[in-house]
Amino acid sequence: MEQKIDSKKLGFIDPVCGMNVTPSSAEGSSIYNSQTFYFCSQSCKTEFDEDPNLILNPKPKKKETQENVEYTCPMHPQIRTFKSEGCPICGMALEPVTITANDQNNSEYKMMLKRFWVSTLFSFPLLLLTMSGRHWANLKWIELALATPVVFWAGFPFYIRFIQSIKNLSLNMFTLIGLGVAVAYFYSLIAVFFPELFPPLFQDSMTGEVGLYFEAASVIVTLVLLGQVLELKARGETSKAIQKLLGLVPKTARLIEANGSEKDVPLESIVIGNQLRVKPGEKIPVDGIIISGQSSIDESMITGESIPTEKFVGNNVVGATINGTGSLVIEAKKVGKDTLLSQIVQMVADAQRSRAPIQKMVDQVSTYFVPAIICISILTLVAWIVFGPEPKLAHALVSSIAVLIIACPCALGLATPMSIMVASGQGASQGILYKNAEAIELMRKVDTLLVDKTGTLTVGKPKLVSIKAIEPFTESELLCFAGSIEQSSEHPLATAIIHGAKEKNISLLPIENFLSITGKGATGLVAGKSIAIGNNALMKDLTIEFKSIQSAVDELRTRGQTVMYLAINGKLAGYLGVMDPVKETTIAAIKSLQALQIKVIMVTGDNQITAQAVGKIVGVDQVISDVLPKQKAEIIKELQSQGKIVAMAGDGINDAPALAQAQVGIAMGTGTDIAIHSAGVTLVKGDLTGIVKARALSVRTLKNIKQNLFFAFIYNAVGVPLAAGVLYPHFGLLLSPMIAATAMSLSSVSVIGNALRLRKAT
Repeated sequence: MEQKIDSKKLGFIDPVCGMNVTPSSAEGSSIYNSQTFYFCSQSCKTEFDEDPNLILNPKPKKKETQENVEYTCPMHPQIRTFKSEGCPICGMALEPVTITANDQNNSEYKMMLKRFWVSTLFSFPLLLLTMSGRHWANLKWIELALATPVVFWAGFPFYIRFIQSIKNLSLNMFTLIGLGVAVAYFYSLIAVFFPELFPPLFQDSMTGEVGLYFEAASVIVTLVLLGQVLELKARGETSKAIQKLLGLVPKTARLIEANGSEKDVPLESIVIGNQLRVKPGEKIPVDGIIISGQSSIDESMITGESIPTEKFVGNNVVGATINGTGSLVIEAKKVGKDTLLSQIVQMVADAQRSRAPIQKMVDQVSTYFVPAIICISILTLVAWIVFGPEPKLAHALVSSIAVLIIACPCALGLATPMSIMVASGQGASQGILYKNAEAIELMRKVDTLLVDKTGTLTVGKPKLVSIKAIEPFTESELLCFAGSIEQSSEHPLATAIIHGAKEKNISLLPIENFLSITGKGATGLVAGKSIAIGNNALMKDLTIEFKSIQSAVDELRTRGQTVMYLAINGKLAGYLGVMDPVKETTIAAIKSLQALQIKVIMVTGDNQITAQAVGKIVGVDQVISDVLPKQKAEIIKELQSQGKIVAMAGDGINDAPALAQAQVGIAMGTGTDIAIHSAGVTLVKGDLTGIVKARALSVRTLKNIKQNLFFAFIYNAVGVPLAAGVLYPHFGLLLSPMIAATAMSLSSVSVIGNALRLRKAT
């Protein structure tokens, strides 16, 4: 054993074996995602990040496993293991981290279903026999024969998890189930073989036999199995939509080889840069760009929009969408796990397993819940022995077992994760991707929304609409130099200028020493001349005079055009006006957000006049212009300091810091990868109406979670006192363990059924 760190200093122990953890040595330390981990020196080799909430089991050697599948717990997503055993914290069945199209890993469900039917087959006649009054000779041996396979075979998975809960010092629902069933069965077993050990008060006054509870143990196992079967089936339903999406991906692609011939190849063999033929009616194999042909593409499986989108040369296409009537040649840009569909699946899977802030409260309650129930069960046992009527011990045993069973916290553990899983899948079907459960919960609290202009409020594909040269330069020269320098830029405004030059058949020149100045413009050398293109800030930095044309420029800006100045060799040569059309749905979306009491603020790097013109068109509450990328994050910090819950919607690289700073970052799916990775919510369609839908889904989800928690708590609040026997003194009513098990199962069914209602939400 290696020397252990004081657990008080480290703050946590290994939940798998209960041992204190030790830090990895500097030599050969365990590295995961470039982080140093603490680890347990026991054979379980659980690894810990510096954050004790993250638990990682390293991948075992190939000789130790037959499949390279990583598993996690839907209730405790911090668990990561390559062993498909139960969760060391709650004991629930684990599920694969990565969902695949042909993922038929329902072995746990099939196993539990088989055990349930066998348990039912033996428990039903056992229940009928005992209800008949136990007047038959040697009936106890028949009861023993029927109950034993139920308790030891059908209920075997529960005892494994019961032992793990004790071993891991993580008391959970299986602790209560294991205690209840074991006490009922072994008490009855002793009564069968050694009845002389029991005092007369344990004997029935008519038969003289000691009371048996084989039927209670058997029916408890059967009902718990039923709850497990229903839960596993519901959990399987939440991933079917994702599997259905993955199943849409074609298995082959038609590759165009260098000599022009075509052949069908497995999709896995496609690499970036390959040219692929897509015939009418076929599925797009990978994410790419059209290099030949035009067609309408059905993208409903990605965006939720039923109307096909017209696509032309230069347009992007998404894998698994369906080509219309045109023949296309596309160039592969993203393959495998990098495709949009694969990223959607991974985001949804991660979100389904993430933990909402409200779950922390549930976890804190659960930490004390099971020990408290065990204490209540013991107190119930003692109270019946001391104060109860004869037979005291029999009544005490029945009541204490009933308390253990009815208080099983299965429903409490399911309340939040089930809603999150269903909501994430439902959001994906509407083109709304949540990065984690926190984003789902926080979305409903947002009271301030910051939106970027280009690509968010507008189409994001600006067009060159104005060119004005200052003598001695001509418009052709102006457009030639502007287009040449913008060849090295990926900004949408640069693309508009390049397209404008090509439309006028102007040949672009090579560029040297290109320098992009974020939020201002770009500089470089073209044909030996020093070229600068950008906004007011860039001209001021280069001390280039532009005031003389200010009024003409302002006139264009009042029409909503973005104006860029062009300087050649330090002298102003003219300016270009680019206009980005407002998205058709933007105005209606903003009105809907304002109706929800959300203040909408447009934050843009455009000058004040242009920004105000666009802001007036779309109807935002406030316009903040001339903002550099880093200033967007500062604006958000200022709003947050005022107590605002801020969401930021953007699509560009320059929006990434602000998206990360906001409580909820919202990325347009049509934007850059870095913006998407920085955001908590991604709108696949890139449409602001998605924010309205995301907000509505957030509200419904949190309402659903609270309803689930109510169901979970109300069963325990009412059931535990009833099981303890509070009604017996006045009404003579005593809750049997079988009724308690039924109530426990109903609480889980209520939670599962209520969570699944979210699938019907629109």
